[in-house]
Amino acid sequence: MIYWNLNSLEACAEVDNIVLSTDSDQIAEIATGFGFAKLELHHRSAASASDTASTESAMLEYLEEADLGGNDIFVLVQATSPFTTATHFSEALRQYSSSELDSLLSVCRTKRFFWNKDGTPLNYDFTRRPRRQDFEGLLMENGAFYISRVEAILASKNRLSGTIGLYEMPMHTALELDEPEDWIVGEELMKGMDE
Repeated sequence: MIYWNLNSLEACAEVDNIVLSTDSDQIAEIATGFGFAKLELHHRSAASASDTASTESAMLEYLEEADLGGNDIFVLVQATSPFTTATHFSEALRQYSSSELDSLLSVCRTKRFFWNKDGTPLNYDFTRRPRRQDFEGLLMENGAFYISRVEAILASKNRLSGTIGLYEMPMHTALELDEPEDWIVGEELMKGMDE
């Protein structure tokens, strides 16, 4: 699963270094076997690799140990989102670098109708139900990546802070491979991908 994002990051001209954070010797061996020139490994501590550890804990552990400048741009990429291409990374990094944003995250547009638990609609008027193709929809965090400067992450202890921008990706990138059934859908999607 890690191959897809590593391959896209390796192909992205705007990315200088790729850091794979893991506590698994097997994953580290597989990753280095791909031969990516930009790849380096970060060995997670037991605390940041536990089943209850947050992504933030692993990210902060790495950043506190790494020799990076506060103004360096950091991209948190999640392996469970394998449909991110080098083009997505390039466009998002260019968008971030040419803006006054503090953080940027990847999103997808969903044209689904949502409801509150109390039986009231969340994002549309059911008495004037729009056709989905005419509906602007909502932007949904797809979990693919988050961009911030190192100093902002260390100060906020969070992947996002300050003024946040959005990079919109195609809807198929919303699929995250978390559950066994996600893999069935993901494999079918992957069969039709060029990149």
